[in-house]
Amino acid sequence: MLEERFAEIYTKFKISLYAKVFKQFDDNRDGLSAVEVFCVEVIYALGRPTVNEFSTFCKFSAPNAAYKINNLVRKGYITKERSLEDKREYHLDVTEKYMRDYGITYDYMNVVMRRIRERFSEGEVKELERILDVISRELMPEIKINRSFENM
Repeated sequence: MLEERFAEIYTKFKISLYAKVFKQFDDNRDGLSAVEVFCVEVIYALGRPTVNEFSTFCKFSAPNAAYKINNLVRKGYITKERSLEDKREYHLDVTEKYMRDYGITYDYMNVVMRRIRERFSEGEVKELERILDVISRELMPEIKINRSFENM
């Protein structure tokens, strides 16, 4: 039962993103391919990764990563900024254009969070936060992200 409920919620968030991606295919010839959307989602989730961190996470060769990054920069969905610490490295970041065009998943998440706060008591919400924190920090140690989701 727990597995089914979790899979159902996870699937609904994925479907929210997929619906937006497919809508963009119809609305905009300069839209992103599904692979490009996943690349930007990884960049967003990793929180300003370096080019190397991105390519390592995605298991892309350096030329393949450079090609994908350059296309995303050209389309205006990510930026590439030289690192202040190491001038040889660049950090990747998601643009407002991406968040406007594809960030519907996060908009939907905010809708669901608002509904949770309306439906459950403050104590229940705090317990849910505690459980989610344990899941993220302790039960999913294989996935490392730099991004803070506190201000969503």
